[in-house]
Amino acid sequence: MKGGLLAAGLLALAAVALLPAVAFAKKDDRSQPMDFTAKSTNAYNAPNSITTLTGNVKLTQGTLLITGAEAKVYLDKDTQISRVVVTGNPAHIQQLDENNNLMQGDAAQLDYDNINGIAVLTVNAKVTQQGRGEFHGDKITYNTNTSLITGESGGDSLVHGTFLPKPKPAAAAPAAKPAEASSAAKPATATSAASK
Repeated sequence: MKGGLLAAGLLALAAVALLPAVAFAKKDDRSQPMDFTAKSTNAYNAPNSITTLTGNVKLTQGTLLITGAEAKVYLDKDTQISRVVVTGNPAHIQQLDENNNLMQGDAAQLDYDNINGIAVLTVNAKVTQQGRGEFHGDKITYNTNTSLITGESGGDSLVHGTFLPKPKPAAAAPAAKPAEASSAAKPATATSAASK
């Protein structure tokens, strides 16, 4: 029974990718420099190195914002940022898509693959897509390139989410009618002109 519910939850979350008007993360974010602030750092700018940031960590890259208590920044053989692992209360990620809609995610730990644009949020994970929905689970994977969300829950807990309906276009305002007072005034004017 639990496996059936989990499978249904995963299918429901996977259906997000099939919704119309799928929005992708800002295309040029990963071509921007990644800036950081923290209380302390052990930084290396060398191939295959790991930089550790601690205390009020904040990383930005274009519209991408990652915050947490501690971050490990992994550089690949070409000294490019390949991965960022953040822990915090909570670890937080947010980014605008090409339509300027905000995606936000929170969890105890965030593992962000900077090469492929995939965020894995674990322990009390929550992802919100502006205008599209909200998803919760023990582990949520969000692909910023495709907007695909997959979720998993362990033990007796369930993955759950909310799909928001597509907003309806605003109804046109009814045509303005002439004020009743002005139409009542016209016959009075005509009567007084006729009496003279």
